[in-house]
Amino acid sequence: MYPDVRMRRLRRSDALRRLAREVTLTADDLIQPLFVVPGSGREEPVEMMPGVARMSPDLLAAWAEDLSVPAVLVFGVPDAQARDETGSAALDGEGLVAQAVRALKAARPDVAVITDVCLCGYTSHGHCGVLTDEGEVDNDRTLDLLAGMARAHAAAGADMVAPSAMMDGQVRAIRQALDAAGLEDTAIMSYAAKFASAFYGPFREAVHSAPGFGDRRGYQLPVANRREGLQDALLDEQEGADWLMVKPAMPYLDVLWALRAESLLPIAAYQVSGEYAMLKAAAARGMLDERQTALEALLCIKRAGADAVITYYARQACRWLSEERGG
Repeated sequence: MYPDVRMRRLRRSDALRRLAREVTLTADDLIQPLFVVPGSGREEPVEMMPGVARMSPDLLAAWAEDLSVPAVLVFGVPDAQARDETGSAALDGEGLVAQAVRALKAARPDVAVITDVCLCGYTSHGHCGVLTDEGEVDNDRTLDLLAGMARAHAAAGADMVAPSAMMDGQVRAIRQALDAAGLEDTAIMSYAAKFASAFYGPFREAVHSAPGFGDRRGYQLPVANRREGLQDALLDEQEGADWLMVKPAMPYLDVLWALRAESLLPIAAYQVSGEYAMLKAAAARGMLDERQTALEALLCIKRAGADAVITYYARQACRWLSEERGG
């Protein structure tokens, strides 16, 4: 007890604080999301997400040349005329994401390329699967499409596919399809605990994927249910997932912490567009120091149990961390 115990002894200097540091954030912990659009020489800033842009594959590859993170997560953003009721363009082995994968691997073979596997950006109605006559998402019919999409990405050279549609059985269907195609080395990062969050708004503007009617609460997790999120994640582990993911990150650190205690798999947490946009907006108004706050947020996500953080700050955070090291 005080005065014999003085906790401040280990906080008196930067050197002492560094020695006692329990968690360290490095570039190796970060994954950069990328939005790819058709064409060449095409770059479109995302208004709601300052510093983020949609890019064509040629620009994407050039942009990645000085990337310091170990991995990127690629989202395809097809033009409106390429979208239909079943999201058929998502399965094209020469399609948008396949082009991006090949361009990225040619430019940076050392960077792991992960691809998002979901139909929402490819369907005319904006839902994550095909619809029944009653307008509900048909879980089982959607599985074959997700498996075909993942197979196309893997055949193009993706290191890992990341199913995000929240369809029951999607990991099992994708694992079986990849193995049958001789792509058994392609890993699966499952959006295992993806909640029906209000924090996704800027992302939906970025990929033009807002549902044309209704919402996604019929298949994404209820925001109030931590135990259900853990059950969903552990089922994905049983189906063959190699990585698990919690999304969003900061508002769901309790889920991340609990899942870390239940699973031995590596776990990613997605600092989603709403989290990023809030930090950017507050910093723009002088309400907080962007650099310190963004790095603190990422460190806290890692402290809660994440092995990797998917964040739109990844590239910028690498520069900040390098500056702190004097590099």
